[in-house]
Amino acid sequence: MLKAANPDRPDLLTWVFLVLGLALLPVGLYVALSAPPDVNQGYLARIMYLHVPTAWLGYLAFFVTFLYSLLYLFRQDPRHDRVAMASAEIGLVFMGLALVTGMLWARPTWGVYWTWEPRLTTTAILFAVYVGYFLLRGAIEDPELRRKAAAAVGVLGFINVPISYMSVKWWRSLHQTQSIDLTTGKIHMAPEMLQALLFNLLVFTLLYLAFVRLRGFVALLEARKEEA
Repeated sequence: MLKAANPDRPDLLTWVFLVLGLALLPVGLYVALSAPPDVNQGYLARIMYLHVPTAWLGYLAFFVTFLYSLLYLFRQDPRHDRVAMASAEIGLVFMGLALVTGMLWARPTWGVYWTWEPRLTTTAILFAVYVGYFLLRGAIEDPELRRKAAAAVGVLGFINVPISYMSVKWWRSLHQTQSIDLTTGKIHMAPEMLQALLFNLLVFTLLYLAFVRLRGFVALLEARKEEA
């Protein structure tokens, strides 16, 4: 007998993503610690296996926010706004982790935790934009106006993502260039290090998918409460 999906709890796919992500997380840690040291930075480079995936997932999350914000502006469907908001929130967490791990990497490499070089500056601006996204959502009481204003920020704010990514190429920067260059397809990593990085990227992607779906479900409950 077929039954309708229960909208009052997360679906099976959400739990699959979450369980797989959490189960593979310690494996990712083991793979990262087992990867060979870098010829220049030694074992310090292992921070990369956390720093790079969190930065990539931050970029991905903001792209999803951009996409669903556009969809909301065209279709006025509150579901699209909930996905955009959920992805922005999880993206903000990932980008915050990227900033913290980047600072921990910078201290022994550059001698300081923070310097206003192009990559760090553009990433900090990107982080601030999405903090503003949530401040805006919290400041507007009318649900429809809130969704439209947030969608506008979600679309315009994404402009900072390619600027942040390309900053190491466009301006003189202390930050190293991309180990995996998406603009050229070139990979500047040893195969063993690349495998460890991609595995951890997979793990964090599974967690991202699970967290966004869970946050979207919570947003649905919040919307129902607001309507009531």
